[in-house]
Amino acid sequence: MDIRVLQYFLTVAREETISGAAEVLHMTQPPLSRQLKELEEELGKQLFIRGKRIKLTKDGMLLRKRAEEIVSLMEKTRAEVSASGEAVSGDVYIGGGETEGMRLIAQTVSAVQETHPGIHFHFFSGDGYDVTERLDRGLIDFGTIIEPIDVSKYDSLRLPRPDVWGLLMKKDAPLAGKDAIRPEDLRDLPLISSRQLAGENGLSGWLGYHYDKLRIVATGNLVNTLCLLAEEGVGYVFTLDGIMDFTRHSRLCFRPLEPRIESWMYLIWKKYQVFSAASELFLAQLKETLSTRVEGSRQQAGPFPEGASF
Repeated sequence: MDIRVLQYFLTVAREETISGAAEVLHMTQPPLSRQLKELEEELGKQLFIRGKRIKLTKDGMLLRKRAEEIVSLMEKTRAEVSASGEAVSGDVYIGGGETEGMRLIAQTVSAVQETHPGIHFHFFSGDGYDVTERLDRGLIDFGTIIEPIDVSKYDSLRLPRPDVWGLLMKKDAPLAGKDAIRPEDLRDLPLISSRQLAGENGLSGWLGYHYDKLRIVATGNLVNTLCLLAEEGVGYVFTLDGIMDFTRHSRLCFRPLEPRIESWMYLIWKKYQVFSAASELFLAQLKETLSTRVEGSRQQAGPFPEGASF
């Protein structure tokens, strides 16, 4: 299977006509049609439903997903190999959630670009499952993930600020009058959960009973959509403090769980990863920033009292 043919396939899938794809590719229709027919013969599958507009079959949709990943990885590799060894430049790909914990990543990006303007950063938003899938396939260099999720198969750095779990709700909801939400408050309530929290069964210890006993009416990984569900009164959203801008969702409020549950954010990357110069520089800058913060915290705290242990 040739990369060039996969690019042809993706162009046809996007344009939905042979003529349109041929124009984009600056080639004539007969050789393009022949290449696509040979691709179907090689795979032994029909990829297109041909008509006035070309549609993908189920096998064609699967191939499109994989072809996009293959072409993206090829372009990423080409850019890394071609990057100059003198002035560090190139692309760094980062996947992660949208919480306040990403601020340190943003500050590190700012510091890197100040000294190395030839380095460009590309961000992908998703939950822990999305991030680890893309990381495993080599489509991103780094991922940021939030507990509960297993990071043992990756190299990782724990970022310095934990996020606090709670419920997002309408300001006129019955629980909005409470300062904090306890396990007994949740019985029979319509609840909306992140896909990751549901998959990892992360609240069972706090609840004192199994997570499956909760009345979960919806799950997802799209923050804004979950906020809209809360605004429309579908349910209460399990989420992290700082994951949304309340100036955009003024009808909502956040109440922390009690006892308090905190989740740490980790930057992860594949073990034995061979980094580009740009990715190495980003990681070095992040480690330096973390080290500076830890040292600053120690100085503010002063010396450990005599007999202290840790």
